[in-house]
Formats: sequence, C-alpha cells, structure tokens
Amino acid sequence: MNTTIKSTVLAALCSLSLTVAAKDVDPESGFIIDTDWELVKAQCTVCHSSKLVTAQRGSRKTWESIIRWMQATQGLWQFEPEMEGKIFDYLAANYPPGDSYRRKPLPPELRPPQ
Repeated sequence: MNTTIKSTVLAALCSLSLTVAAKDVDPESGFIIDTDWELVKAQCTVCHSSKLVTAQRGSRKTWESIIRWMQATQGLWQFEPEMEGKIFDYLAANYPPGDSYRRKPLPPELRPPQ
C-alpha cells in the first residue's frame, strides 16, 4: 500500500473511533443520554436549569455531597435509596471529574466545610 492510502485508512479509522466515543445529548436539556438520564432530568430540573448540572463535574462522592448540601440547606427532598443510587451512578459516569475547569479551584481554606 502506498503512503496516501495508508494515511487515508488511518484517518478514517481515527474518525470512526471519535464517532463511536461521542455520546448523544438531549437537545432540550443538554443531558447526556444514558441509563437513567430521564430520571435525573425529572429530579434536577424541578428546581433549576439543567445547565447548572451539566456544567459541573465530580466523582460519586462529590455528587453525593452536592445533593446532601441541597437536602440540608435548599429544601431538596429525600430520595428513595434505589433512586438515589441511580442518580449518583448517572452523574458520576457522565459528568466525572475533569482535567480542565471553568475557573481556578478555590484554595482549601476558602472552601465551605465538608
């Protein structure tokens, strides 16, 4: 095979892998379409925009602490354990911690107590 054909095949394979990796997004809410996304949409958008959720990133522990804070201070209702697990699973899988942030993280001494 000549170099041009090899390059073309390689480029096609790379673009195919990018297409497979891309996740579908709900055009109305912006939530990534995955298992239990509609449950998360139904619970989270009662009080605020879906953009508030989709702009955040965190581990399961981070998402749990955010929800506990909302329950303790913002009037968020308690979830049944099974539903809560599904919400945490979805958020941690689809909005995990990232390498880049919208702004520099606060130093620990300026963060609220955990």
